[in-house]
Amino acid sequence: MRIKRAIFPVGGLGTRFLPATKAMPKEMLPVVDKPLIQYAVEEAVEAGCEEFIFVTGRGKAAIEDHFDHSFELESALALHSRERALEAVRAMVRPPGAVAYVRQQSPAGLGHAVWCARHLVGEEPVAVLLADDLIRATPGCLQQMVSRYEGGNMVAVMEVEAREVSTYGIVSPGEERGGLVEVRGLVEKPSLSAAPSRLAVVGRYIIEPGVFAELDRQERGANGEVQLTDSLARRVGAAPFWGLRFTGTRYDCGSKVGFLQANVAYALADPALGPELAPWLKGQVGG
Repeated sequence: MRIKRAIFPVGGLGTRFLPATKAMPKEMLPVVDKPLIQYAVEEAVEAGCEEFIFVTGRGKAAIEDHFDHSFELESALALHSRERALEAVRAMVRPPGAVAYVRQQSPAGLGHAVWCARHLVGEEPVAVLLADDLIRATPGCLQQMVSRYEGGNMVAVMEVEAREVSTYGIVSPGEERGGLVEVRGLVEKPSLSAAPSRLAVVGRYIIEPGVFAELDRQERGANGEVQLTDSLARRVGAAPFWGLRFTGTRYDCGSKVGFLQANVAYALADPALGPELAPWLKGQVGG
């Protein structure tokens, strides 16, 4: 089933990366030479999405500028025959009318951010991608999900350490079918003793319209926020619900360690950077 639209909740404050994120959106933090949000958009494009909905907040204008033309920059690059750089800059720009921005006036949780995009979604399933969950995979994680999607709701899932369970939405699993795990329930940020498994939801979702009806209730859950997992949990039994054990490596770029790990991993994989960086890293670790 084709997924035409993707939602990018980018209204968060990014307090873990202060002071860097005081005037710059956390989604614009670069992994090597590309901001986190661009990786997410490119993943959605690869999966066949054609419409891109950014749920923004105050101080997020840099995201809008990043996906728009910069005529002065493009003219300067063309003048100096910087063709490769010019191509990279122009590749970020989506077709006219393909990008929409919705303002989330207050950071009231992921569920609230997704709900803010409700009028732009229509009656079709929509993808939700969290930019600070950077997933290095071929094909991309969302493409893997779309290729297995047959309706209802779907989330990307992975096993996490016991000490990390209380920071995730955790799946109550049912039957397994070639990488697909039936979702029989979801618990947001449970204690280890109350967790039904260690199978955690990471930042990729495909949700059907019924989820928005649940989000309309605006019920507060963990941390006093409107949680997307709570609305998804109420759809169990009403619509098919599966988790996909994706193939790839996920980097939690919402944490400083995860962000540094992503930069190192992507730099090592770059043929222009890896050969020079690898021996230096080895020397640092050996020392």
